[in-house]
Amino acid sequence: MEWFSGTIIPGYGVASGRAADCPFPGGSIRLQQPFFLAQGLDLSRYFAGTLNVDLVPHVAQARAIVFDGLLRWHGELEEHFILSEIELEAKGRCYSGLWYYPDPATKIDHFQRASVVELLLPWIAGLNAGELVKVGFCERKSA
Repeated sequence: MEWFSGTIIPGYGVASGRAADCPFPGGSIRLQQPFFLAQGLDLSRYFAGTLNVDLVPHVAQARAIVFDGLLRWHGELEEHFILSEIELEAKGRCYSGLWYYPDPATKIDHFQRASVVELLLPWIAGLNAGELVKVGFCERKSA
């Protein structure tokens, strides 16, 4: 596993549905969950939103990929997603989760800088923007 230090940053609030102008009722993650499940990936153990971590100056690379494909999840909206296994170290504890990467080539809005990773994790109380964390990228799965 390769670890990178990063800083929690505020997100757009679209994944969780917390943004006042969120175009997706309940958030995009909640709407996507049944479509990922139909493809064999159950996201129910994760909070229906993302934790955004800036790893600057690093740019992450997907390694232990658990999903790589197109998902039509809202009307005619079809996006390419890559999800890969990660670990998050925060406040002296480790949490297992997924790096949620909507491919910018198919994403319609709310783009992130290349150094920012959006993470799906169980709810972790007390994490705030500006806090330092470490993100571990799991090794590639063998074929």
